[in-house]
Amino acid sequence: MILTRGARVTGAVLCGVLAVIVASWLVRDARAAEFGQLWRYWAGFYDARPQVMPATSAMDVVLFVVYVAVAMAALRSPVGAPALVVAGVVTLGVRLPGLWSIDDRRMDRLFAEDLRSRALVCAFVALAAGAALVITAAAGRRPPADSYERTPTRTGPGAAVPAFLLLCAAGAVLIAWEIRQGVRYPDLYPEWYVGGDRIAQGLTSPPPGWGTVLLALLCVFAGVSAVARATFARPFGLVAAALLLPGGALGVARIVHYDLLDDFGSLPVEDRLMLVSWLFQAFAAAAVLIALAPRGLADVPGPHGPGQDPWHGSPGYGPAPQPGPAAPPYPGQQPPAPGYGYPQGGSGGFGPPPPPSQPPPGW
Repeated sequence: MILTRGARVTGAVLCGVLAVIVASWLVRDARAAEFGQLWRYWAGFYDARPQVMPATSAMDVVLFVVYVAVAMAALRSPVGAPALVVAGVVTLGVRLPGLWSIDDRRMDRLFAEDLRSRALVCAFVALAAGAALVITAAAGRRPPADSYERTPTRTGPGAAVPAFLLLCAAGAVLIAWEIRQGVRYPDLYPEWYVGGDRIAQGLTSPPPGWGTVLLALLCVFAGVSAVARATFARPFGLVAAALLLPGGALGVARIVHYDLLDDFGSLPVEDRLMLVSWLFQAFAAAAVLIALAPRGLADVPGPHGPGQDPWHGSPGYGPAPQPGPAAPPYPGQQPPAPGYGYPQGGSGGFGPPPPPSQPPPGW
């Protein structure tokens, strides 16, 4: 199934609206908090001193890139429908906590009332646009008009297995740290997932625990769909890897900034595991992006079923079929001479020689 022209345009417009919303908040933070201090605050540096409290996080930068990429995919790519679905699902998951966290008492002390009002309006618009993306992708599908029209492709086995292993492993690591967080700081719950006075959270960002669980579930789902070679595996895997990248990249920035690898042996075991997790997260995100970026294999008719016979319906592996008995010659025709050479019989071209002008005796 592919998208109709109207669904493509509608999905691109909705992604454009979401990209404009995210970009406006990023520009506001870059101007009000000073960009140099903004990214240091995102990275978690202790010496970060933004002039005002930022309303965004590093995830918003990735969301802006995702919305632009999905808008382009909706207009031109055969995987426009699953790209709209994953953009809508991520938008709903990220913006839903804003309905109750923007009016939290902690936000009253950090942000002005007019800024919180604009953030609440943007949250409602983003949720409506996210739901509209899913509806557009579901209602705007159609079968290909002819065999020459491009259809969604399936991830090749060389990319599916690494994507499955890396994404599922990254999701498991995120869940393991969430379990460790609950054991070590049980007094932070349930605020760690729904927001509260003791949780550091941007005005437009989800609570830390909420965002981590959302990302872990997306990684596991994308990894399983990749190994199953589903047609929607590439959009989901690329978006999951893109959202996984900021945590790993900013973790590597903290490692470099504080020279943590120099004292790696003297660090506590839990801190060493955290450093390894940051490095693995960055590597997994980059590797999955590289593996899933190329276009996959198209479904073609063949004896092995859809997605299993990519070489234009060839019989695949195994011995070559044996030729059957030769067809009987025309009456009066002599068998061809063995070996190579021009066609025998005086035809002077391709095809069988002409029949004789007279039938043989007794025929």
